[in-house]
Amino acid sequence: MLTIKEITAPIEVELKQFEGHFRDIMRSDVSLLDKVTHYIVKRKGKQMRPMFVFLTAKLLGDVNVTTFDAASLVELLHTATLVHDDVVDDANERRGFFSVNALWKNKIAVLVGDYMLSRILLLSIEKNNTDLLGVVARAVREMSEGELLQIEKARQLDITEEVYFDVIRKKTASLISTCCEAGAISVNALEHRNRMKEFGEMVGMAFQIKDDIFDYGSPGNIGKPTGIDIREQKMTLPLIYSLNHAEKSVRSELMNIVKNHNSNSKKIAYAVDLVIQNGGIEYAFKKMNEYAQKAIELIEPLPDCEAKESLIGLVYYTINRDK
Repeated sequence: MLTIKEITAPIEVELKQFEGHFRDIMRSDVSLLDKVTHYIVKRKGKQMRPMFVFLTAKLLGDVNVTTFDAASLVELLHTATLVHDDVVDDANERRGFFSVNALWKNKIAVLVGDYMLSRILLLSIEKNNTDLLGVVARAVREMSEGELLQIEKARQLDITEEVYFDVIRKKTASLISTCCEAGAISVNALEHRNRMKEFGEMVGMAFQIKDDIFDYGSPGNIGKPTGIDIREQKMTLPLIYSLNHAEKSVRSELMNIVKNHNSNSKKIAYAVDLVIQNGGIEYAFKKMNEYAQKAIELIEPLPDCEAKESLIGLVYYTINRDK
């Protein structure tokens, strides 16, 4: 499996330039806003989403100013949703650091997220990137729908596998799909935009299933399951599969724990064991690998180059990462 350093090798220069480009876009004359956005930029993660934009662009053409704008739009959207999500979830930490709402309270966090969304609109209009704006706007709609669908179904604890896949397609996969489609648009490779959109969606689906699996560990290496999703009554794929395929008595026990004992650590640990014993993790691994394979098959017909190898490497990184 390629390391992140090896994956980013073909776009190392572009990613370095992007850091300054993104900092400039986030800058504001309002000192409080500038202080908050500076804090966010300094603590950004691996920048996986810009990676997808730049690698797609390099696979299909030559990285240009529009590619940098495309990467900025998706990174603004991603950052805005993280800031808003921390408010919704009342989370005090993000990647081991205090969240914006923990340091500056909810009102400021919401307004900062709104500011980033406004930058998406303005940047698109200023550069006349209406195609890119359309793609990003669709992602905003789908991510919002996915969150609301999940909340609606979580209250009833009746998410079917079909609904689950619809939720994660909208909530998680739509943004990675947007990155890849935007990368293709930025180099005017419009004949490949749908292929890359679908590629990103398949990677995003695999990415979210991997996140689900983290709550339980993995076959042969269970490690220390957290049970956080069960505490929060999230209907993830391992749990849904177990509820649909286990014996009636096991289903009743699982549902009872999720509904009525989701703050009891011993009960949660027992529920995790039941999911593992009833094949929930093995099934989730199987589906995750199927999506990853579909993603690789989609870009296999494209010309071989370093960027293509790196995109395939990102697929494998997504399903083999340990956090």
